[in-house]
Amino acid sequence: MPILKKIRVMVVDDSVVARTIIISGLSNQPNIEIVGYAINAVDAQNKIPQLKPDVITMDVEMPGKSGIDLLKELLPTYCIPVILVSSLNLKVFDALAAGAVDFVRKPFDTQSNESFIISLAQKIVVASCTKPRLPCTTLPASPQVPAFVPAPALGNSPIFNQIIIGLGASTGGTEATLEVMKRLPEDIPGMVIVQHMPPGFTKMYAERLNRLCRMEVREAVHGDEIRRGLALVAPADLQARVLSASKGYILSCKPGEKVSGHRPSVDALFLSMAETVQCNMVGIIMTGMGRDGANGLLAMRKRGAYTIGQDKESSVVYGMPMVAYEIGAVQVQAPCENIAGTLLRHLKSS
Repeated sequence: MPILKKIRVMVVDDSVVARTIIISGLSNQPNIEIVGYAINAVDAQNKIPQLKPDVITMDVEMPGKSGIDLLKELLPTYCIPVILVSSLNLKVFDALAAGAVDFVRKPFDTQSNESFIISLAQKIVVASCTKPRLPCTTLPASPQVPAFVPAPALGNSPIFNQIIIGLGASTGGTEATLEVMKRLPEDIPGMVIVQHMPPGFTKMYAERLNRLCRMEVREAVHGDEIRRGLALVAPADLQARVLSASKGYILSCKPGEKVSGHRPSVDALFLSMAETVQCNMVGIIMTGMGRDGANGLLAMRKRGAYTIGQDKESSVVYGMPMVAYEIGAVQVQAPCENIAGTLLRHLKSS
């Protein structure tokens, strides 16, 4: 049998403990080779040309130059996928905007080290097949006013109160979803977003979207009403499903088994919409590894939903939208920056 080429990984972290855990854990992975480490951003810049890693794992906050600054300087010259290894920190999203591919939360204790390494190794494999985006230069880290042309309001037609939009994404999806949401008006029909990410981060992500977008965005709680002008982000580690209520629809957020390998799962959301929602529906599937959401989106389309898939060229990982397209679940494919316009044209023609 041919020998599989190992993924060359460089670890960048100022913590000796963190470096030891990462290097020791990843060294036991058969498809990963640790080619070196750096103790800070400057050290990393000096070593990258010699080590030539395929993937870099990096802490966000380091003494001196931050991981965010390193990303902005690194990616235009060395197009290397970067996986962030971070504690619960809002700056993770600024680093993703600067071009990092994905992130893993640092372990809380020694008991969680094994699951941390498994998750990190899986993300490294995915990252090794991606092409990083160049650093974002159009959005500041924490603007108070969105830097984009406002989308025109949809108007007062009651039909927009009878539409539910579901959106699912994974690797690369934090920024891709923002690209869609920031182009939508404040009176958008009720939305539910499933984005694969670790516990603790979905609340911060929802708050970030709320600052940068025109509609209200917040992390969902069990029993939330799905209503016009509100986008709900499914909480990490809970399954989000749409349920019917006396005056419309609510979102159930409960513990449960993983669906398609995830909790929350895009399939769980989309299948619940196909089974429950009697009004008009839209399903959007975006960048991500695997096939979560494909079967659910197909079920939605069979029930008359309008379905949109992100195209290959604009996806960080063309996995979830590819599978959905190949099984016939996607009605329209569009680049990330055109999905909002595609959605709005459909809504106005409904």
